[in-house]
Amino acid sequence: MTLSKNKPRFGIDIDGTVTTPDTLIPHINKRYNTNIVLDDIIEYDFLCAFPHPVDRNEFSRWFKENEAHMYSVSDIAKDAQFILNKWQHDYELYYISARNEDVYHITQKWFEENDVPFHHIELIGSHDKLSAAKKYDVDVFFEDKHDNAVMLAEELKIPVLLFDTPYNRKPVPSNVVRINNWLEANHWIKNNF
Repeated sequence: MTLSKNKPRFGIDIDGTVTTPDTLIPHINKRYNTNIVLDDIIEYDFLCAFPHPVDRNEFSRWFKENEAHMYSVSDIAKDAQFILNKWQHDYELYYISARNEDVYHITQKWFEENDVPFHHIELIGSHDKLSAAKKYDVDVFFEDKHDNAVMLAEELKIPVLLFDTPYNRKPVPSNVVRINNWLEANHWIKNNF
């Protein structure tokens, strides 16, 4: 089932895309007494950057217990609010995130407090965004996770704008467009939509 639409519809990831890719790092550093920086994270897995072994199950428990707070104080990416406000009348803004549904109200409150416009927020609880992107018939996707970007681009045959970070620098197909910031995203959209 696809929903009818009157304008181009954008699928937009939240964490590392609308929020800064390093927004969770200070919380992790505080909890684990480390000094990780974004450049240390060369895989989409914080634990690979740790200077000492960390129990994955314990980390998952800690993250689950603290995610609501961390999401509520996440830093917004530079120019994201400005660009998304510019787009809200010409495009449908559908946020599709791996966050769990139990943080929906915190997520919506963050959008409202940061004056970030949205037409729909979908928290799917996993990184597999393909079915939600299909369901909502998105025309372009904005993502920071390499394998998501590649899968969405290849399966849906749509352009995916990949926000460049140290953890997503593997090769990409031609319809994955690597960008550095929201101003570059806006430039690409202006030239292609």
